[in-house]
Amino acid sequence: MSLNYRKKDTGPRTNEHITAGEVRVISSTGEQLGIISIREALNRAEDEGFDLVEVSPEANPPVCKIIDYGKLKYKEQKSKKEAKKKQKTFEVKEIKMRPGIDKHDYDVKIKALSKFIAGGNKVKVSMRFRGREMEHQNLGIDLLKRLIEQVAEYARLEVPPKSEGKQIMMVLAPQINK
Repeated sequence: MSLNYRKKDTGPRTNEHITAGEVRVISSTGEQLGIISIREALNRAEDEGFDLVEVSPEANPPVCKIIDYGKLKYKEQKSKKEAKKKQKTFEVKEIKMRPGIDKHDYDVKIKALSKFIAGGNKVKVSMRFRGREMEHQNLGIDLLKRLIEQVAEYARLEVPPKSEGKQIMMVLAPQINK
């Protein structure tokens, strides 16, 4: 029992895989050769030492071009790699605080936050409450409001402070300069 598995075609059809009987052909120099049979088009491509590639399968008749298919795939891969390189990626860093944070510890957290924002990252600030601190959530909210005002010149509030169980969290993002 032999099963014929064929890999899913990811690119345009080439050479013998083109199913149309007649095709409109463009030569390797860009010259229109007109509508010719698939056999004749394949022979011309072979004479030039290139492949026959279907560039517009929806057209009637389909449009094919005589080009080096390996070179075409290489250029596509290279352009995809360049596009991926230019893509802007960022991380979401997290800073955890408690409502009774000391002044020096608070300053250290602000310094770390500004470093993350300067690096182009978003920052999730979470305020944790334990035990009796849950009754005084207003202290935590006041602290977060003070933090927002302090970093307003280089960071903008993306997700406002919201309560999630025993913590309040918010997200800050780099300021957009216009």
